[in-house]
Amino acid sequence: MNYWFLFIPVISAIIGWAGSWVAGKILLFKVIPKHRQGIAEKIGAIVSAEFPFSSIEEKIMDPATIKKIMPLVEEHIDDFLRNKLKEKMPVISMFIGDKTINSLKEVFLKEIENIFPQVLKRFAGDLQSKLNIGELVTEKVKGIPAPQLENLFGPVLKYFRFTGAATGFVIGLINMIFFYILR
Repeated sequence: MNYWFLFIPVISAIIGWAGSWVAGKILLFKVIPKHRQGIAEKIGAIVSAEFPFSSIEEKIMDPATIKKIMPLVEEHIDDFLRNKLKEKMPVISMFIGDKTINSLKEVFLKEIENIFPQVLKRFAGDLQSKLNIGELVTEKVKGIPAPQLENLFGPVLKYFRFTGAATGFVIGLINMIFFYILR
């Protein structure tokens, strides 16, 4: 009895893996570079639609964000009142003590807390008019070099090759069964 037909699933798996490997390389080095512009534009449109600028604006305007910024603002105001004011206006600094500095700092911080949301809203509006997220993503995707694409799609290509090998093995098993039955 000939047992060579038992190698059919293994050979089919190797052929399936090799075919998937070749298809992946063609896709990666021929098809994607040829259609990179269109792919990049579609990715940019998707990112722009899924992540509208309003979501960025919400993060900027979030009261928690403003609270995170306030200690830094307070530090700068304190430095200004204690050091820079003395350098720029030495006469005024002679009449300002710690109590006055703390009072001024408190007034400045309250005023800044009141105007900060307005300033950030205007900043976000200006940023939105100057920043097109879709175009930015499109340009970045177009600039990805082929080796980096290969690293990016590496796990997908491994799965693709494994699927090709598994499919080849199953087809080989079916062929082996038919060969055994029809023999």
